Amino acid sequence: MPLLARLPLPARLRTAGPPLAVLGGGLAGCAYLWSRDPHLPGQLLPFCPWHKVTGLDCPGCGGTRMTYDLLHGDLAAAWHDNAALLLSLPLVALLYLTWLRHGLAGRSWRPTLGRGGTAVVLGTAVAWTVLRNLL
Repeated sequence: MPLLARLPLPARLRTAGPPLAVLGGGLAGCAYLWSRDPHLPGQLLPFCPWHKVTGLDCPGCGGTRMTYDLLHGDLAAAWHDNAALLLSLPLVALLYLTWLRHGLAGRSWRPTLGRGGTAVVLGTAVAWTVLRNLL
């Protein structure tokens, strides 16, 4: 008998609900973005406050353009928009799928980075910010 059949529905919804809500929100966002080219001015899309104030790119700048380009199959343009974010997508997908798998099995999952992991993530973000603004 599969694990899902043994768990009561409320338990599965409590643990699977958040990752499924994130999936639904992501799909809705992608559906909206599909028809809105962020490369063109005048689109109803978020802007980066850091870039607006300083004129410098933050680690996430270009993420919306990158997503649009990926949705339209243009990997080269996605790379140009934000290479670091593009390279992180397999890890993000793995973390999301792990969260979803645990949720569907009725288990909560809360990963922790620890001090070393936090230092690596922050150091990478700072290095990418400096590098992309110098090049």
